[in-house]
Amino acid sequence: MTQFLQYHVLTSYPPSNPNRDDQGQPKQAVVGGAPRLRMSSQSIKRALRESSYFLNDLAGHRGTRTKRLFERLRDRLVAEATDFSKAQETAEIVAEIFGKLEAKGSDETVASTLAFISPDEWALAEELATALVAGEDLPKDKELKKRVMRKADGAVDIAMFGRMLASDADFNRDAAVQIGHAITTHQALAQDDWFTAVDDLNKREDTGAGHLGENPFGTGVYYLYACVNADLLVENLAGDRALAAKGVEMLARALATATPRGKQNSFAHHPRAIYIRAEAGPQQPRDLTGAFFDPVEASNAQKGSIHELEAMVARIDSAYGKCCDTHTVMNVLDGEGNLEEVACFSHEAVLNG
Repeated sequence: MTQFLQYHVLTSYPPSNPNRDDQGQPKQAVVGGAPRLRMSSQSIKRALRESSYFLNDLAGHRGTRTKRLFERLRDRLVAEATDFSKAQETAEIVAEIFGKLEAKGSDETVASTLAFISPDEWALAEELATALVAGEDLPKDKELKKRVMRKADGAVDIAMFGRMLASDADFNRDAAVQIGHAITTHQALAQDDWFTAVDDLNKREDTGAGHLGENPFGTGVYYLYACVNADLLVENLAGDRALAAKGVEMLARALATATPRGKQNSFAHHPRAIYIRAEAGPQQPRDLTGAFFDPVEASNAQKGSIHELEAMVARIDSAYGKCCDTHTVMNVLDGEGNLEEVACFSHEAVLNG
């Protein structure tokens, strides 16, 4: 029976603009007829992957999303004293395993789409490039891909968030972790910060500002939902349950602390979650966004959001039966629980699942 972990996270953001739309405004959504601020799931997943928990604690088990494998392979071969034209030709052959290249034969050669490459695949691509330069015969197309590409490996972020390779669907990865769009639990609108900058060398009086501008921003308490299919995560990691458990532990820590970094130098937003409910069990997953279809009062957004979230848990459990086997809570406002307990709960749920 499939084991799921679910996280319900409330985080208070100060004036900030961590995730912008095409106009530079904070992303928004209308929920329950009320305007809300929003952060996209894509921006949140990027923030999780860039967190210290993924970069440091999962070092060596983190993939690279890039269009520039060709460039890195070519430069590596040139550094090993390979003739430039030979290095270029070889790097193109190997890089095209992950997708079609654009502007071949030039210094501007890149893949047409981003590829999510695991550490094992990157190392095998370098091995193959070196072998081809040394005169090894070129394998046939299918065999060439099998020399490099993997279905299951040690890249935790690929195992969690999946990948899609247009060049070969056989090596796609179904995501074991789903991340929802975060929305404010209360009505919220974008605002504008009108600012001026002064020219330090212009000391004359009444000359006005050296620059005028506007910075859009928003503020609020955001609800974020995340769901982990623990069995699929272990499968995606070739059965390495210990690595899957460590990955989920780091995910829990990152959910509490990681944030999209848009305009961070302007607003210095470094929020931490005020509330986390972590749940484990084989029951069908359910998010708790419905707790906020009627927006909470902005004047009491922190306590009101926690109250409505817990009330929705009770109502759903009453209607459907208990929706998880075990859970743990960190409530900063009430001094209940801590992040270490949430992280350990997550680790044990996968390790002993």
